[in-house]
Amino acid sequence: MTEIDIEKENADIANAYKQLLKVSYRTLSTDDKKLIRKAFDVAVEAHSHQRRKSGEAYIFHPIAVAKIVAEQIGLDATSIAAALLHDVVEDNENYSVKDIEDLFGETVAKIVDGLTKISSLSKEKDMDVSLQAENFRKMLLTLNDDVRVIIIKIADRLHNMQTMDSMRPDKQEKIASETLYIYAPLAHRIGLYNIKTELEDLGLKYTEPEIYNDILHNIKESKEQQDAYIEEFNDVIKKSLDKEGLNYTIKGRPKSIFSIKRKMDKQGVTFDEVYDKFAVRIIYKSDRDNEKFLAWKIYSIVTDHFRPNPTRLRDWISSPKTTGYEALHITVMGPKGRWVEVQVRSERMNEIAEKGYAAHYKYKNADDKEDNLDMWINRLQEALEHASTNAVDFVEQFKLNLYSKEIFVFTPKGELKSLPKGATPLDFAFSIHTEVGKKTRGAKVNGKLVPLSHVLNSGDQVDIITSESAKPNPNWLDYATTARARGKIKSLLKEDTKIIAEDGKEILRRKLKQLKITLNEKSVNEMVSHFNLKTSLDLFYRIGTGSIDNTMLKEYAASRSNALVSFLKSKINRKPGTNPDDIHKEEITNKYDLLVFGKEEEKLDYKLANCCNPIPGDSVFGFITINDGIKVHKKNCPNALSLQSNYAYRIIQARWIDSSQQEFAAQIILSGIDNLGLVNEITKVISSNMHVNMNSISFQSDDGVFKGKINVKVHNKSMLKKLTDNLKKINGIDKVIRV
Repeated sequence: MTEIDIEKENADIANAYKQLLKVSYRTLSTDDKKLIRKAFDVAVEAHSHQRRKSGEAYIFHPIAVAKIVAEQIGLDATSIAAALLHDVVEDNENYSVKDIEDLFGETVAKIVDGLTKISSLSKEKDMDVSLQAENFRKMLLTLNDDVRVIIIKIADRLHNMQTMDSMRPDKQEKIASETLYIYAPLAHRIGLYNIKTELEDLGLKYTEPEIYNDILHNIKESKEQQDAYIEEFNDVIKKSLDKEGLNYTIKGRPKSIFSIKRKMDKQGVTFDEVYDKFAVRIIYKSDRDNEKFLAWKIYSIVTDHFRPNPTRLRDWISSPKTTGYEALHITVMGPKGRWVEVQVRSERMNEIAEKGYAAHYKYKNADDKEDNLDMWINRLQEALEHASTNAVDFVEQFKLNLYSKEIFVFTPKGELKSLPKGATPLDFAFSIHTEVGKKTRGAKVNGKLVPLSHVLNSGDQVDIITSESAKPNPNWLDYATTARARGKIKSLLKEDTKIIAEDGKEILRRKLKQLKITLNEKSVNEMVSHFNLKTSLDLFYRIGTGSIDNTMLKEYAASRSNALVSFLKSKINRKPGTNPDDIHKEEITNKYDLLVFGKEEEKLDYKLANCCNPIPGDSVFGFITINDGIKVHKKNCPNALSLQSNYAYRIIQARWIDSSQQEFAAQIILSGIDNLGLVNEITKVISSNMHVNMNSISFQSDDGVFKGKINVKVHNKSMLKKLTDNLKKINGIDKVIRV
């Protein structure tokens, strides 16, 4: 930098310091100004050789954080000094917490120490529990020292979010995700609503930039129109408010980008279809005794002119929020048939809403009962002292339902992953990488083994167990919910099917040779038709898995000689006007020959409903009648809507399946002479038998003799026979019996 540049930068630093003193929410005494000046001088010296990613002098960051603390939160001189010094101990080895205590006293040193500890948390590695959840828990522990630690940390995060443009995109997304997950809810909980709103908007800017910019553009485009509408709305009620002699101001403000996005997601609408994109705020002067009376008087005036929505009335004056927030919220039908939210607050209420607990203390009387913040800190301290407290549980306390359709889970290393609500470990695995997904063997959630169908919750720490021999099976499509996971599974299953089909084609060629039939296009088409299949791939796949066995192929060979006669008979017997669609239905009926019920796909007794006459292949559901068992209806049955809305508890899911594709449970009992590596050999044999899924295995050994039980799932008897035959070949096994 040139000498001129240095002079200009120094002038800017001095100007930023002067601005800090000007914007302070509190009146600063001479001693306060001396304390802040001293902190400023130490911070300038400590950060003199540091620059931010953007290239500007680092000192601008602590000054900006101190300005947020002074102006937007309204904390005292002690807090402003601590904000200026918040990075000094961490970034400069010449200063220790003891040095800060000697220079500024115990209180400032305690706050700086707390902030230094929080900053160093993210540098810790190899934690047993989720890193971010544990960091959050440790951050809450600093409340034992001074709540200002958390408040200054939120101010620090806000300024970091405001100045992230020069960072790498992956860094931006990581910091923004953490902000939405932890800092925005925490700001909300402490009552810093303005900061919470800005954190949410900035979080969206870096996690979903396209959506953020689109909404921002739409807000700017419609600003003139919105301003005119608010003015029209205000003009209607101003005369009545003036007539009552009220001292008030009316402000119109657009809703935050984040809240508009949340409404669009929740209601499934576009920006133009969100009806309450702005709010009108009426702030009135009043003494404490008349606040409630005047709030309801203003409510009466507003509702005299505009019809209120009774379901949208919120009275937080009679019952303030636990954050200390007080206001009356009304939603009324404004001009041109548009809903408008009206917030009614006294100046005191407005100051608390804008500045949080710092303003609350300004209005607190000595006779007041314990403050909400004190109660909140006490409850947290009690929870912290409890030995079984889990870090993830702490995070959950601050979720505040900000993401009703989104969950956030942790990787074993503490990284944050966003998934749709209802996601499972399989969705998580495929969100990390396709290779992780396809090799998934199991999953641990918060240290416990869970099935792959387990529904994840926000704050869960998920660890995927992989195996080189693991591969997707069709059941995975029932467990996965995200489009990415389902698409990848389908693609992998197709690849697997092709490999099995290739083997099946060679097996079929050999078997047909024994039956003196040549494998060619004609014979393949005949078999596809004979077995009611759709493609040659289906045929080869079923041969490969053993679904079509030797007996079935012999039946095909026998029917071949009569094929021409059968064809002529069908021509003669077909009634005039037969619809080709009926033939297609017949094929479906033959293919989908089994109806199963519930998630477990059980075979149950049923009757077909006369009102819609479902046939195999139709989309159906079961209805449990009082006297007639299960009646099966088509999903588009005329009575379906009535049954589902009035008797939802008697509906049972049902679907037609191809019985040749169904899996059957079987148990195998083994016994023999125990030897080293026997269990390993047995599991190898089972895993090498295609499409045999092992559910459980148990062995007992007694004086060199073993007994074992294996529960498996197979497609048919021939596959089970093949498995038992292969198990008998293992050295040491005496008996293999199917139960």
